[in-house]
Amino acid sequence: MPTELLARITINSAQAGGKPCIRGMRIRVQDVLDLLSNGLSSEQVLKEMPDLELDDIRAALAYASRAVNHEVIVV
Repeated sequence: MPTELLARITINSAQAGGKPCIRGMRIRVQDVLDLLSNGLSSEQVLKEMPDLELDDIRAALAYASRAVNHEVIVV
């Protein structure tokens, strides 16, 4: 399922400064994450951004999870 969700994330250098966006729209992954981190529920985010779908929110979270998941090498 994460692969299907991640397909919703698009990166276009001519849009939003090349930042990851949701389904080619000008809604950045960061915008969705900012709303969630400020305490909005998924339902509230969907009301704020009616072009979004619940799977778009899940995709933003999956993308963020992958972005911060890096190997730690202890020397």
